[in-house]
Amino acid sequence: MTHPQANKGEVIAALSALLAIPAAQIATIGDMPNDVLMFERSGVSIVMANASAEVQRAARFVTTSNTEEGFAIAMDRFVLGTRVVN
Repeated sequence: MTHPQANKGEVIAALSALLAIPAAQIATIGDMPNDVLMFERSGVSIVMANASAEVQRAARFVTTSNTEEGFAIAMDRFVLGTRVVN
C-alpha cells in the first residue's frame, strides 16, 4: 500500500513550498506513467521519446530518447534555451 500523496506531483508541490519557487518555474523530465502527476504540477514538463504515447501526451515537450542523449538535449533546449548542434 502507498499513501495517496506519495507521488511525484506531491514532491513538486513540496519542493515549490520548501524552496519558495513557484511550481510554474519548475521543470520536470520523465518517461514513465508515474511521472504524469509530476508533469501536471510543473511549469515545464518534458517527456523522453521512449515513453508511451499516453505519457507523451501528458507533457508539454518531447525530447529524444534516453539512448539518444534526450536528457542533455532537453536541458539545452527547454531549460537553458540553447540549441544543441549535432
